[in-house]
Amino acid sequence: MSTGSSAARRSSRWRAVSPYLLAGLLAASGIGHFVAADTYASIVPRALPAPRTLVYLSGLAELGCAAALLVPRSRRAAAWATAVLFVAVFPANVQMALDRSGHSAAYDALTLARLPVQLPLIWWAVVIARQRLAGAAEAG
Repeated sequence: MSTGSSAARRSSRWRAVSPYLLAGLLAASGIGHFVAADTYASIVPRALPAPRTLVYLSGLAELGCAAALLVPRSRRAAAWATAVLFVAVFPANVQMALDRSGHSAAYDALTLARLPVQLPLIWWAVVIARQRLAGAAEAG
């Protein structure tokens, strides 16, 4: 068995499971927006109005993206929406990093580490958005 074919199988398996993993991440985060709304509201940039409402709306957006990622026909649009959502919530991550003083060193480190993590999340969503559905290549 060649290394190339096993790498292709792993890649194919990853492509198949990747949308479901991202949907799980979004669902967990979306639920978190409702369970810990006050915590999320505290990181909404102060220039924005109605922090708690924004937390609920972003939680709903994450849950909506998660659900749509599970449906092959809506997956591409959902993945693009997810990439946009990750960009849209980045200012809250920046606010969290700016407000980190007075916390533990571990909290500070995690808060700062969270900033560059947003880039691979955006990339992951874009990769899913650019995937062709199984059978689409044969049909078109």
